[in-house]
Amino acid sequence: MNGSHQDDGRPVGRVVVGVSGSLGSLTALHRAVAEARRTGAVLVPVLAWEPPGGEIGYRRSPCPPLLAAVSAAAEQRLTVALDTAFAGGDPGVPMHRVVIRGETGPALVEVADRAGDLLVVGQSGGLLRRRLRRSVTAYCVREAGCSVLTVSRPELQHELEVLHRRNQWHLPVGPAPELVRAKG
Repeated sequence: MNGSHQDDGRPVGRVVVGVSGSLGSLTALHRAVAEARRTGAVLVPVLAWEPPGGEIGYRRSPCPPLLAAVSAAAEQRLTVALDTAFAGGDPGVPMHRVVIRGETGPALVEVADRAGDLLVVGQSGGLLRRRLRRSVTAYCVREAGCSVLTVSRPELQHELEVLHRRNQWHLPVGPAPELVRAKG
């Protein structure tokens, strides 16, 4: 990646943020914008993608047209995520979008390759998803050569997951028990 410079020749910092479109990643994106604005850095939203079946599956059965379609869908997904996060507007900071082929954690660490970078990652998915897949956040904290800012899942995401589980199990949906106790 080419480095940008300020008018006085000093390099401009970068705030690299993983974006998938999940509520957790959009929360991280907003935090990354705040950090970029505060420090005068360039925002680098990154969406990582893999071929269907992963790299091993693709090597076994390569299909260039499918790969091109998945790559284009990843570009579109990043555009939609940014439009969703900023209501179609400008975030107010310089931005360099990156769509990269690879597993999310290693791809983010690859992009955030400068000591002065700040890598911002959010938490997404519920407990089951985090148990089934390797933690991107833990990977980035362990492997990144730059500072890493982890952004907690928004409370709304937790509430939506609880509501979704209750709905799946056909349980009554009402105020959360902690809200009832707080009022009583």
